[in-house]
Amino acid sequence: MNGIAALGILLALVATATAAGLVWRATTGRARSARRADTVRAAEVGASAFGERATLLQFSTEFCAPCAATARVLEAAAREEEGVAHVDVDLTERPDLARRFAVLQTPTTLVLDGTGVIRARIGGAARPADVRGTLDRILGSDHVTA
Repeated sequence: MNGIAALGILLALVATATAAGLVWRATTGRARSARRADTVRAAEVGASAFGERATLLQFSTEFCAPCAATARVLEAAAREEEGVAHVDVDLTERPDLARRFAVLQTPTTLVLDGTGVIRARIGGAARPADVRGTLDRILGSDHVTA
C-alpha cells in the first residue's frame, strides 16, 4: 500500500470516529420517550414508595463518576416539584434490574408517572433542562413549581 492510500484510510477512520463521538455526545443525557409502557412497582426496585405524581428512578453503580452529579440533578428536580421522588438503585447489588430494564450504561434514569409507568429514559448524565422538560410534559401544565 502506498503512502497516499494509507493516509486516506487514516483520515476516513478519524472522520468516522469523530462522527460517532459527536452523535454519542448529542444523544447522551437526553430524555427519550419510552418505547414500551412497562410499569414498575416500588417494591420491585427495593424502594418503600414512589412519588405520587412522578418518580425519577436512577440506576447507578458504586464507581460511576457521573452518577453522583446525576443524583444531584434529580434530587433538585424532585425537591422543586411536590409529589415527585428520586430513587437511586445500585446495580452492583441488583444486577437483575440491569437485565430487566436493559440498562447498558450508568447512570440510566427512568422517568415514571404517578402510576409507575415508564414515560421516558435518560441514558448517561441527566441534563437539568431535559429533566425539567420531561417532568413538565408528564405532570402537565397545571403543576405548580415550589
